[in-house]
Amino acid sequence: MAVKLERNLTKDEIITLYLNTVPFSDNVYGIRNASLTFFNKTPDKVTVDEAAVLIGMLKGNTLYNPRRNPRLATERRNTVIEQMNKYDYLSNDSVAILTKLPIKLDYRKLDYHEGMAPYFRQVLELQVKDICKDLKKPDGSNYDIYKDGLKIYTTIDIRMQHYAEEAVDEHMAELQKEFISQGSYRDGSVWQKHQDILMQGIKQSDRYQMLKDEDMSEADIMKEFAKPIKMRVFGWNRSKYKDTVMSPIDSIKYMKLFLQAGFLVMDPFTGEVKAWVGGIDHTFFQFDHVNINTKRQVGSTIKPMLYCLAVDNGFSPCGILSTAPQDFPEYMKHPYDAGGSKKGDVTMQTAIALSLNNAALYLEKQVGINAFVDFVHKCGITSNIDKVPAAALGVADISLYEMLGAYSMFPSGGIHTDPFFITKIEDKNGMLLKTFTPQQKEIINPTTAYKMVLLMQGVIDHGTGVRMRTRYNIKGDIAGKTGTTNRQADAWFIGYTPQLIAGAWVGCDDRTFRFGSQALGQGSAAALPIWAYFMRRVNADRTLNIKTDAKFKMPDGFSNCESTEVPSTGGIPSTGNPDEEEPGPPPSNDWEQP
Repeated sequence: MAVKLERNLTKDEIITLYLNTVPFSDNVYGIRNASLTFFNKTPDKVTVDEAAVLIGMLKGNTLYNPRRNPRLATERRNTVIEQMNKYDYLSNDSVAILTKLPIKLDYRKLDYHEGMAPYFRQVLELQVKDICKDLKKPDGSNYDIYKDGLKIYTTIDIRMQHYAEEAVDEHMAELQKEFISQGSYRDGSVWQKHQDILMQGIKQSDRYQMLKDEDMSEADIMKEFAKPIKMRVFGWNRSKYKDTVMSPIDSIKYMKLFLQAGFLVMDPFTGEVKAWVGGIDHTFFQFDHVNINTKRQVGSTIKPMLYCLAVDNGFSPCGILSTAPQDFPEYMKHPYDAGGSKKGDVTMQTAIALSLNNAALYLEKQVGINAFVDFVHKCGITSNIDKVPAAALGVADISLYEMLGAYSMFPSGGIHTDPFFITKIEDKNGMLLKTFTPQQKEIINPTTAYKMVLLMQGVIDHGTGVRMRTRYNIKGDIAGKTGTTNRQADAWFIGYTPQLIAGAWVGCDDRTFRFGSQALGQGSAAALPIWAYFMRRVNADRTLNIKTDAKFKMPDGFSNCESTEVPSTGGIPSTGNPDEEEPGPPPSNDWEQP
């Protein structure tokens, strides 16, 4: 084996492979992890004496562990330094200085909660495990992602990931203050009406299961849960935790009233995922709100697909839509007024910009409920969607991951691209095992796509997303759609530029807890700011080459009903607040199946 290694690898390659996989103490593998664990530095940042400590540990990683055996570790470090002097890597003067230094650790044991993109890494781990079921070693056995030194190349942009995490933190810390200041949340009286949710939280906890396993009675368990104890809980501060004393029951109440968030960024042309933030803090909340299996009611973010189907079938963006209550005799006995009837007849441009629900129901009647739902599935949505009138209002539960893929057809000229985040996998020697390419298909033609871009720019420039301009002052071509669901349980914003597409969702894990005020809980207030804070950072980073002067590509010979402007009749009213969304759809069980 040694002869084979010498024939195929240089000395540097051999030592690199060794140092990247060798076990250090404290269940740490690889020189980078060891450097981060013992000195909180990457290997290129450690000093000579610190490097000597790490290399010295390889003689006996437990015996020479500087945390457990500092005296032996110092002696071993000095031996390494003296060897460096022997082979002319260090002068006598340097040896004299370095061997007298104490070992100063900055010990930080790494776990899977820490570091960049913990939610993404969790998904990546599962994906690679699944892929490895079909990858075989030369001996026919499967690869072990933990032991075989596989090299996984992903699409994540570290700078964008950092900006995305910062944007979520910046907005959610402030939004939580508004959320918890609501009367019944602030004084705790909300729990008087929701004892069932509290008991469910108690019974799902590890503490409850542990006490159950000890054969403790239900009454005694509840007594234990009522006793104040020292604990660490999440907090919106610099460390993202606080040490306190409270009962386990109170801790469940406390943690359940935190707003959660999901934020995903991708390249609409390639499908490459650039940033993935699945929640507000992975240490305390591991549930990933971006994952394709995490589905929430999407509200008005479904409407662009309805408008797209209509436009693709000959409806004009400047055509007039009714906002009167709509009849669905096969589903309801009376006309349904979902909101917006006071606006009168409006253009399609106005209807989508102001997110008028009755206009969406009217349009759905024109294209057909079945045709609309089928088209949504054609756009890459695999989640179940009931074929009921409320489908046009976003009553279905769909993942943020799916929604971003569906929206990719708008900025890319009609081409749908599935999000993906692994580009290739190599073995420890750099041998290519598998490559990954975007999965794409044409859904609509470039003309329809560009018409939709113009319609959705109206949302930003003078519709429900206008605060993108007025409050956050984000420049450049931007199109998107806000979404707010039933009684503000879910807030959405999905927006795109000529180069990026990103989506944000905000809400509590338990839909019972929500903003009482539409002004605070709507998509433009609760979700859009994350997008704005992210783009502000991205636009300021010249190294990313994201250009604020980039333009959406207009197809050759394009005509948008002779005018891309909202006409004077049926246009946006001069009175009222455009930054206000229609209320969300009713729960799906409010509709009867035919």
